[in-house]
Amino acid sequence: MHRIVIFANGDLNQPDRLGVHLRPDDHIFCADGGAVHAATLGLTPDVIIGDLDSLPPDLAAQMTARGVEIQRHPRHKDQTDLELAFDLAAARQPDEIMLVTALGGRLDQMLGNILLLTRPAYAPIRLTLADGPQRAVLLRSGDRLTIAGQSGDTLSLIPLTPTVTGVSLSGVGWPLQQATLSLGSTWSISNQMTGPEAVVQIGEGPALVIHIEN
Repeated sequence: MHRIVIFANGDLNQPDRLGVHLRPDDHIFCADGGAVHAATLGLTPDVIIGDLDSLPPDLAAQMTARGVEIQRHPRHKDQTDLELAFDLAAARQPDEIMLVTALGGRLDQMLGNILLLTRPAYAPIRLTLADGPQRAVLLRSGDRLTIAGQSGDTLSLIPLTPTVTGVSLSGVGWPLQQATLSLGSTWSISNQMTGPEAVVQIGEGPALVIHIEN
């Protein structure tokens, strides 16, 4: 599977646990200062994109010497560095884009980072987010997902439209069957897996499924 991992300029939480989610054949894209996090993990990006206001000059020089593609944009622009990175990644038509180091710091940036996953332009691509022990997957209408974990892991469903219908969830302490989730309700937060596997099915989405390892 062709996968692009995008490093944002958020916080690098529990890097050892994040490393578990990475694969040797991943293509690494960095949104500006996200390159710092990639370098911390010993990774050389395929491309760094943004206005580069958060990229230390010495690291920029190192990356240039390694042949890393650097796409510099003006500081005054209509998109965040992360959105530019997403657009570039989507244009490469990967099977999956995984967003990492996107949480922490400014609330507006963090919310914007998460909600980027909902852009219709990215609909053909599987979109995931990983942060330490947390992994989120965007499910769309008709999607079915099997989550591998262990008893006691936390599982939450976050509706991203006013209603998400036909939601079924099994393998958890509080299962759902053809339920309707409402935007802003906390009803589907903090469920718990009862075994090594849980299954979620969406009728009409989208919804974010968040798995937090115990």
